[in-house]
Amino acid sequence: MSENEFPLVQFMREGFDPVAELARIRTEQPVFPMQIPGGQTVWLATRYEDVRAVLGDTGRFSNDFGNVIGMGATQDDPGGLGFRDPPEHTRLRRYLTPEFTMRRLRRLEPRIEAIVEEHLDAMERKGSPVDLVEMFALPIPSLVVCELLGVPYDERSDFLRLSTDRFDFSAGPEASLDAVNESMAFLTELAVRERKNPGEGLLGQLVRDHGDEISDKELAGFADGLLTGGHDTSTSMLALGTLWLLENPDELAKVREGGEHVSKVVEELLRYMTVVQVAFPRFAREDLELGGQRIAKGEMVLCSLTAANRDPSLGADMDRVNPLREAPSHLAFGHGIHRCIGAPLAQMEMRIAYPALLRRFPSLRLAVPYDEVPFRELAIVYGVKELPVAF
Repeated sequence: MSENEFPLVQFMREGFDPVAELARIRTEQPVFPMQIPGGQTVWLATRYEDVRAVLGDTGRFSNDFGNVIGMGATQDDPGGLGFRDPPEHTRLRRYLTPEFTMRRLRRLEPRIEAIVEEHLDAMERKGSPVDLVEMFALPIPSLVVCELLGVPYDERSDFLRLSTDRFDFSAGPEASLDAVNESMAFLTELAVRERKNPGEGLLGQLVRDHGDEISDKELAGFADGLLTGGHDTSTSMLALGTLWLLENPDELAKVREGGEHVSKVVEELLRYMTVVQVAFPRFAREDLELGGQRIAKGEMVLCSLTAANRDPSLGADMDRVNPLREAPSHLAFGHGIHRCIGAPLAQMEMRIAYPALLRRFPSLRLAVPYDEVPFRELAIVYGVKELPVAF
């Protein structure tokens, strides 16, 4: 692979695993230069040490969306936290942080348990076989985010479609951008309605507590961030994690039993799957050095979370799941001030959903050979298109 190519290797997988080319880049040239149309250089960081350094250093690296526009992007600024630097990021995040403490999230726990049970009931009524994505992995995170935000019930199908389409690159980048813009229009309208008549969800609470301090666009940006960070990602983890457990019956039995081991399995699966394959782009604020490479002011750095979480420097056998391993914190939720604010909610969903599914259907198994399970191609959020199971 030459420097003049813009590879999509950071979005490619073979089953659960990143392609071998990504590991080769991490070994031979861990901060890899790529050129995008227009001639700008983009750097792909692949080692855990380098990725963690970039994500944690807001002094040398910027997230500001203005940098994306400067590289020729035509998408409107989506708002939210991911494309914001301090002090604006600090101001916005402090509004959300109280809503994502474990004490606040425990209010949602009974509702999450009920949503899971409702979909297990629906699976049982439909009968074997079923598509686990359609019947379980897709609707549960969607409904959880809808409960959190306060999305009206009759609009939840639109919410579900928009959150899925934006991460699917198979139809090309323009289709993904169209989905992003449509999603922002939907969420902006929702924010305007919440401003007029605040509901019981997160958006309504933010209006009541900080209405004069937050614009409609910022409210929509919050909703968009929770949509992108909390729906498609959790859907992928529910499906991929279940698939892995079905292929590993010893661990499946332990998860079915519940207890503290479930949390260890969830954390290790999060690291191993790393469904969000790259972090929000960073831009060098100054000329600097990273991993032995000179990066010019204004150049983009893409951080491969997938490669970083499989870095052999973290320990032995990082390409397999070991719930008992002791390794540094994984980067599946990012790192630093931009670490996913909804991480505790996602972890709660996994801890509830996996054991409940396996207890309800103790004979759960794949309805097709593993080799016939259709995985996504070239998606920022990795996953399976469908997961046929029998019980």
